[in-house]
Amino acid sequence: MREIIFDTETTGLYPDKGDRIIEIGAIEMINRFPTGKTFHQYLHPGDQPIHPDAQNVHGISLEQLKDEPNFADVLDSFMEFFGEGKLIAHNAKFDMGFINAELKRAGQPVFENDRVIDTLVMARRKFPGARNSLDALCDRFGISNAHRTLHGALLDSELLADVYIELTGGRQAGLVLDQAPAENKSSSVESSSIDEIPLVNRQRPQPLPQRLTEAEVQRHTAFVETIGESAIWHKWKDA
Repeated sequence: MREIIFDTETTGLYPDKGDRIIEIGAIEMINRFPTGKTFHQYLHPGDQPIHPDAQNVHGISLEQLKDEPNFADVLDSFMEFFGEGKLIAHNAKFDMGFINAELKRAGQPVFENDRVIDTLVMARRKFPGARNSLDALCDRFGISNAHRTLHGALLDSELLADVYIELTGGRQAGLVLDQAPAENKSSSVESSSIDEIPLVNRQRPQPLPQRLTEAEVQRHTAFVETIGESAIWHKWKDA
């Protein structure tokens, strides 16, 4: 089973009023395990300005995007990576609104809702009344997000992948298969729903290994340098 965990950063909140995607980050998972394959792209939003409130969240300015391609320029690589897999996002209605708006502009069919999984909806069902932001879920599952001072699409996708694994049973899910008789393993997987898989709230003994490639790290470092010494990233990059 192929799944794509993804996140977007945008110029504002309203794709129907012209706001655009300026960053897309995505991670491939096969059978709930990250493969190490990622998609990451900054995008120029054309003549759409970046709202100051949005820039305060992600720290990306229009000047920093002046040499980046637009969505149509990367459409082929985007579609190749996203393929036919399930799409997982936190507050997916927001991200899918922007993705589908960009697909419409490019003259492409939109993604149907039946291939989208919203981890915010999953979290609210499992923890009604609790805080279910990405940061709150990282705290609940013991996932280190100390390096997350600003939103970033690929970083948030990496954190969400860990959260999604925990929401769907964590590493304990594999134990369910091991405990079932060999002849019943297939039917056990098919009949188990997300709500039937036990959750284990525990602290990780150490942070998960970095999944970003060296090229992605170098590109991000170069991008931060364009912000200058005031960039908040400088406060933790050597931590």
